[in-house]
Amino acid sequence: MSVTQASSTMSNNECGSDALHILAVDDSSFELKLVERLLKKSSYKVTTVDSGKRALEWLGEGKENSNKKVNMIITDYCMPEMTGYDLLKRVKESSTLREIPVVILSSEDVPTRISRCLEEGAEEFLLKPLRKSDISRLHSHMMR
Repeated sequence: MSVTQASSTMSNNECGSDALHILAVDDSSFELKLVERLLKKSSYKVTTVDSGKRALEWLGEGKENSNKKVNMIITDYCMPEMTGYDLLKRVKESSTLREIPVVILSSEDVPTRISRCLEEGAEEFLLKPLRKSDISRLHSHMMR
């Protein structure tokens, strides 16, 4: 999937610009669809990309006047080329992106990995599969 083909969907009961927008990042199309479906059922606007690099491109990293606005990034930890941790670091080091809350997802419960992500600025570290109860916890971390 290229950046120009990033999937952006909104549930039918949304009122356009009032919808909270989440950028979901995962190299697994199955996991990405699962996250997208759960978020849409909770009335979020969702854009999906398949890598950290594409997420940064979509967000317009380094561009002062990027018109892409998201209220949160949810990213897989284990991805080729750029891990979710690397994406988290790049977002938090960016003057234009650092305020965006980042949530890390992983299928592995590794305490040192969890601590490192939280210390670097992740709002949450959630274990896969993402559940509806996880989605309800995320709302308080959303950037408005």
